[in-house]
Amino acid sequence: MFTAIIRPVLFRVSHDDPEIAHHLIMRQLELASRVPAALRIIEASLAYRDPRLVREVLGLRFPNPVGLAGGFDKNGRALPALAALGFGFIEAGGVTRYPQPGQARPRIFRLPEDQALINRMGLPNEGAVAIAERLAHSPRPRIPIGWQIAKSKVTPLDEAVDDYLFSLRKLYPFGDYFTLNVSSPNTPELVRLQERAPLEALLRAVVEESMRLAGPNRPKPILVKISPDLTQPAIDDVIEVALATGARGIIATNTTVSREGLQSDPHEAGGLSGRPLFARALEVVRYLGEQVQGRLPIIGLGGIFGPDDAKRMFDAGASLIQIYTSFIYEGPGIIGHLNRGLVRHLACQVPITDIENEREEEVSHE
Repeated sequence: MFTAIIRPVLFRVSHDDPEIAHHLIMRQLELASRVPAALRIIEASLAYRDPRLVREVLGLRFPNPVGLAGGFDKNGRALPALAALGFGFIEAGGVTRYPQPGQARPRIFRLPEDQALINRMGLPNEGAVAIAERLAHSPRPRIPIGWQIAKSKVTPLDEAVDDYLFSLRKLYPFGDYFTLNVSSPNTPELVRLQERAPLEALLRAVVEESMRLAGPNRPKPILVKISPDLTQPAIDDVIEVALATGARGIIATNTTVSREGLQSDPHEAGGLSGRPLFARALEVVRYLGEQVQGRLPIIGLGGIFGPDDAKRMFDAGASLIQIYTSFIYEGPGIIGHLNRGLVRHLACQVPITDIENEREEEVSHE
């Protein structure tokens, strides 16, 4: 129904500014998050549960390995409804110390021929203080919730550590893990924090603060999200720094500034996500898996549209996966589709190509 009816309508009304569709959807999800009966209906209709999907990663229990990537629910306003859709975990944010409006609109561009997006959002969010104050009075889903935190645009690079620490302290009671976004191409100089020396200073400070905030309890995991545009030596530096500082995992990957392989290029600045990113994201995940040898969990992200993509990510070394652009193009049904495909492949050894063929039949009947 989504791909046949809802998506065309949403794409049509937001043709000139895709962000309109995002705000319409977020408003409905936020409203549903306040109505327990609505959440039960959503969950009964869409969520797919199977004990074979359960994962124990980062010291946390994930009901399934398919999560929502950071950037969709920037302020954590619709977490209960998003959880009801069937995600195994949700990463909210990115959150910055100071409220910021982000870049001027339009700042999202659809590339339907490529099943891709270009965004230059610039991390718009309400700021750590306002978000934390609201979360203190909001219901919390019963799945792992991660918070992605980043440097404010107005903060000089040499003061970035203080920015991350401030947001960590404010959001610490409301997250199960925290991701340091050091790889968004839309915040000036942010990607420089992936370099060995600044990354080591940042991770060491944040991991130590997590330990302090935890007190006698187990510290909440700190992860780092990296760019697909890093070279292998730069990835090696990230791995060594993560292991040396006590970081608990790596998310690979963020959006790319490359336009390689696009059928249609609107020549807009920003980070590219979606199908064209999959090959590079898979390559980075595979390289990480070969290098870390199980010492760090890897969350695979980038262009995952079907069970075959998901399986290849897991085979490459991912412990969990996240989606974003496929959620935009395929709607909430993509979550159950991925999980059903994974279960059927694991349990019955059904060839993934057969699962994909059946998905095409499902779509044709919608």
